[in-house]
Amino acid sequence: MSQGPLMPKATAVWLVENTSLSFDQIADFCKLHPLEVKGIADGEVAAGIKGLDPVSTGQLTREEIERAQVNPNHRMKVAVSKVKLPEVKRTKGPRYTPLSRRQDRPNAILWLLRNHPELKDAQVMRLVGTTKSTIQQIRERTHWNSGSLQPMDPVTLGLCSQIDLDFEVQRAAKDRPLVESAEGGATLMPPELSVLPEPEDHDADRRPGRDERLDADSVFARLKPMRKGGEDEDDDEY
Repeated sequence: MSQGPLMPKATAVWLVENTSLSFDQIADFCKLHPLEVKGIADGEVAAGIKGLDPVSTGQLTREEIERAQVNPNHRMKVAVSKVKLPEVKRTKGPRYTPLSRRQDRPNAILWLLRNHPELKDAQVMRLVGTTKSTIQQIRERTHWNSGSLQPMDPVTLGLCSQIDLDFEVQRAAKDRPLVESAEGGATLMPPELSVLPEPEDHDADRRPGRDERLDADSVFARLKPMRKGGEDEDDDEY
């Protein structure tokens, strides 16, 4: 469906008064019903509305009107603006929240404080468009509606996008120090730090293995020098 003019009834009044276009052509361009355009021509509809020239506002060209007047089957289209408006960059500060969503902000703040306590107040302010005092009141349970607040996801409420929430959480995680787990113990170390290589045993080659057996000959062979030395000492005494 093509886009109509900005002020359809005022544009229709001008086209009825200044052109010979058919009611169907005007109705198609202005996105109105043909009977409504006929009522404008009869003075029964849009009484008191001043006509708006679509040519001066750049919504329609004079050539397009002349082409439609010659050919009753021609349907006019809104002219594409040749002027490209610069994209409005978002300024720093709290996010604007529609009036219909502002009552949900305390619930979203409570959800963020419970599920992402690592977020700073400035980050919460950017996500849901609130003030630091409101965040402090909800954190300390001094908010006027603390008893009725229910934690609700701000993405589900339409207060922020999932991309914005993930960005702020990742940003906060970079500056977050190591914390202990919920059970009170320290968090687990990564495997590359907790698993250390076994120390090398340099005496393993010099120690006999457990399954090594010692025969009688080898035992007596080690004792012979000891016995010989003891007999020589006895001979010297005599």
